[in-house]
Amino acid sequence: MSLSGCPGGTSAPYGPLMNETALTVHQIARPHGFPTAEHFAFVESALPVPPAGAALVENLYWSVDPYHREMMDDVPGGFALGAPLEGRSIGRVVASRTPELAEGEFVFHRQGWRTHATVTPEEVRRLPRFEGVPLTAHLSTLGGTGLTAYVGLTRIARLQEGEDLFVSAAAGGVGTATGRFARLLGAGRLVGSAGSAAKAAYLVREVGYDHAFDYHDGPAAELLGKAAPGGIDVFVDNVGGEQLAAAVGALRDFGRIVRIGTISQYNSPDAVPPRFDYADIVEKSLRMEGFLVRNYQELQEELYEFAVPRLQSGRLSADETVVDGFERLVDAFLGMLRGENTGKIIVRDRTEAPSGGRRPVR
Repeated sequence: MSLSGCPGGTSAPYGPLMNETALTVHQIARPHGFPTAEHFAFVESALPVPPAGAALVENLYWSVDPYHREMMDDVPGGFALGAPLEGRSIGRVVASRTPELAEGEFVFHRQGWRTHATVTPEEVRRLPRFEGVPLTAHLSTLGGTGLTAYVGLTRIARLQEGEDLFVSAAAGGVGTATGRFARLLGAGRLVGSAGSAAKAAYLVREVGYDHAFDYHDGPAAELLGKAAPGGIDVFVDNVGGEQLAAAVGALRDFGRIVRIGTISQYNSPDAVPPRFDYADIVEKSLRMEGFLVRNYQELQEELYEFAVPRLQSGRLSADETVVDGFERLVDAFLGMLRGENTGKIIVRDRTEAPSGGRRPVR
């Protein structure tokens, strides 16, 4: 829809959009430990009107990610109370006041956790449509999740063919992408940890891991020792804690640790840091490096070149758990923190569901 009633608008009426309202999700309290639905509020408002040079986007897909939990705390750059939350989202341009964003175009932006957003061309990434690849892949395998896995393997670990790999939280979005990418890059033995026997079985059956264990089954060092008795070359760490300590002990000379996240501590502010033999870092010439994927956006096209042909051929699959309905966004986030998802968790507007109809007017 266009903006005839506003300066710089086009001929189609903007009026029909004004019959709808927008919803945003706000954080209204700081959690201590595991968050609950009471820490959030859905806030209704008038549909935003984009200023000149911007566009109105109706969001269709939302990403909920582990880093959101860290940002809920009172930390630098964290979420402000009583304000709409940020997050990755895919939407359709429904009204534009800039020639750089065409109505009907699909865009990626970071003003998620809301049904509608006003964006400028500089705040979005126009999404290419690849035949046979669903839009959701731009939030999973082709999005920040996949880019994190790709950067971790190719730039931080510098994975070499035949090297053995251990991945913590391997059944999550980054963990499944890491396993699939590592297999395509020629990794040797792939070992993963997960939060249940069912997830461990999925990793072996579907993702390509050689061995996976439920970290609840015993001390991490013992479980990893059984899964990789000869040791490992690379550890991709999404968890921290006891599993990080176990990996330090299992790494061979010149091993690498790729630090991505510390989900073992997100809901346990009083957690004791992992204890390991720091001499191992020197004696085995180990390297530990963390990174933020936002500093590697220039590799997006390289990720497309690597992943898209393999998605189209079926050599690569996107592991996704899809939840229908914006009203379930908070539930999906809390479920992700409880480990209820396999692969990347994505919230989908009901209009995009196979049996969905038009979103009712609010």
